[in-house]
Amino acid sequence: MSSRTSSRGVPVPAGGGGAEGRARRAGRAAWRALRRPFTGVARRLRRLTHAHGAGESGLAKLIELHAVNSAGDMMITVALASTVFFSVPTNEARGRVALYLAVTMAPFALLAPVVGPLLDRVPHGRRAAMAGAMLARALLALTMSGAVAGGGLQLYPAALGVLVASKAYGVVRSAVVPRLLPPRISLVKANSRVTLAGLVATGLAAPAGAGLHLLGPAWPLYGAFVVFVAGTCLSLSLPHKVDSARGEARARLASGEAGAAGGRPVKAGLRTVGPSVLHGLQANAALRALSGFLTFFLAFLLRAQPLGGLGAAASLGLVAVAAGAGNALGTAVGAWLKARGPEPIVAAVLGLALGVTVLAAVFYGVMAVVVVTAVAATAGLCQALAKLSLDAMIQRDVPEGVRTSAFARSETALQLAWVVGGAIGISLPLIGVVGMVVAAGLVAVGAALAGRGLLGAGRRGGSAAPRVA
Repeated sequence: MSSRTSSRGVPVPAGGGGAEGRARRAGRAAWRALRRPFTGVARRLRRLTHAHGAGESGLAKLIELHAVNSAGDMMITVALASTVFFSVPTNEARGRVALYLAVTMAPFALLAPVVGPLLDRVPHGRRAAMAGAMLARALLALTMSGAVAGGGLQLYPAALGVLVASKAYGVVRSAVVPRLLPPRISLVKANSRVTLAGLVATGLAAPAGAGLHLLGPAWPLYGAFVVFVAGTCLSLSLPHKVDSARGEARARLASGEAGAAGGRPVKAGLRTVGPSVLHGLQANAALRALSGFLTFFLAFLLRAQPLGGLGAAASLGLVAVAAGAGNALGTAVGAWLKARGPEPIVAAVLGLALGVTVLAAVFYGVMAVVVVTAVAATAGLCQALAKLSLDAMIQRDVPEGVRTSAFARSETALQLAWVVGGAIGISLPLIGVVGMVVAAGLVAVGAALAGRGLLGAGRRGGSAAPRVA
């Protein structure tokens, strides 16, 4: 083949103007055209994650890491959805559902007394802890790939291990956010950005996992393995200040009252972290109990009494979409909020949830479709905003030396509230008005316990952090 010479004197194969050259140029143009939408979206997403100083502080890397984490978890969920692990037939007895509620507490039973204090003892190994949680799930995904088709016994302990590793990652991630906080972003807004990235990644990973499932039941788990390996590398690439000891001290929590009584520190616990965190936890527990109650009460109610003009599956789907949309909206609102204290936000969503559930109890018999949809959407929105604000309170008020334990204990308390709400939901008679009255009662308890304290803390500008010994 003849050749020509480039401007630098390098031989270039001839044919650039022939049929072969035109085919290559057409192929490159087609590739650029196909790639342009994806690269454009990637550039826009990168600008969003790096905005307001997040790129310089390192928060952007944590946002991207959480997106990878959420994508991997979703692929495992897609793989397990086709097995008996998550299946709940419509004729399932309530006792079996109660057993499921008890099983969901297992990861948290390990998280609070074991994982939290363990992570406190390695405060300068946060990157390694997150990388270990990612790598553990990658290996467990491979373990489950051999059993997912037939539902072998090894599927269950491996799936439980995935849940424990996922919650351990979440605890460390929440404790890391203050280390990477840019000056121009509040804690609520930073938490919202991280959570929103996870929601977007989950939405993208779900169809990808479904497509892999068409190749075989194990393929979503292979995809999860690749994603979590990438997450392991991203965890280790976080800024070194995540593991820095600068500004830290080994802390013992002590209340002001304890100091006044004799200066002896009180054993670390949620009651010693200050009124803001305690009241925030009470409000979140009420909203989480509402979520668990609605999940199971409406699941049984809508199977027996579908919404007007809809079947049981369509009714459940409508409620699920409303709850998911409310959750996404709450996360987005948190990301768009200007710098505000978390206490007023929690108080506001608690009042919103109480108002909507009371109206639902009054008008259920008149417009059941609107009522159920509105309650589900409101519960999702309020739970998302309240949890983001609680995380901000813990990040602000709890000393670093015990922050991971505080997150582990709060997650356990919230999961227990969800289980209690679900247990109430499966024990009630299937009467819509009764269910809405109980839902309003759950929120009213939270408002009575936490509302006044949250408003008072908001007026004072938050509570002081416990002293560090």
